[in-house]
Amino acid sequence: MSEDGNADQAAAGPADAGRGGAAQGDGAGAKPGLPPGFPSQTAPAYPYEETHDLRVGPDLHPSLLGLLPYVGVWRGWGKGGYPTIEDFDFAQEIRFSHDGRPFLYYESRSWLVDAARQPIRPAAREVGWWRPQVGPNGARDGDEIEVELAHPTGIMELYLGRMTGTQVELGTDAVLRSGSAKDVSAGHRLYGIVEGALLYAYDMTAMGQESSPHLSARLERVAG
Repeated sequence: MSEDGNADQAAAGPADAGRGGAAQGDGAGAKPGLPPGFPSQTAPAYPYEETHDLRVGPDLHPSLLGLLPYVGVWRGWGKGGYPTIEDFDFAQEIRFSHDGRPFLYYESRSWLVDAARQPIRPAAREVGWWRPQVGPNGARDGDEIEVELAHPTGIMELYLGRMTGTQVELGTDAVLRSGSAKDVSAGHRLYGIVEGALLYAYDMTAMGQESSPHLSARLERVAG
């Protein structure tokens, strides 16, 4: 039932929508009409600011104060490997931003580089949200944190972990894979801010192997 109580309108299916479009202009190729109640003009730009610079934009949510050193844009170099592949070098950019709500938006993109650190091709990408546990008063409740990550390779991960100072340690609670994704079953990540740099190490359980080191990197702040 629709908000105005018109059950017939709410029950209209795709076929009805198509007939509605035809009524606006009979003939092959007629475009379907807009659903009732939708204005034809374009919506305005998204009105809420998101920032990786704590000097501008909304105030950081109180629950994120423990993650304040992470907010910004980071860029640096890393090394990767696994028992089933050859070792490799990569460059990486990570962005942590916020919009005043109790989570950080996280985006990472990396690219393979040669021995002279020249780019070879794009590599891993991932996006997600870092969510400290929030108490009734809106402040951080303890040191527990959730991190949800999505990858373009058909994998989604839920990490649970703890914050200790500027260190964040995470382990997978669940891994969801599509039918075409590689066999990744678990992960462990350790992040830290050390002498102003962002360092991390990632161990992975995949392809029938036990948990083994996969990625590590050191990134310097370039913005924020």
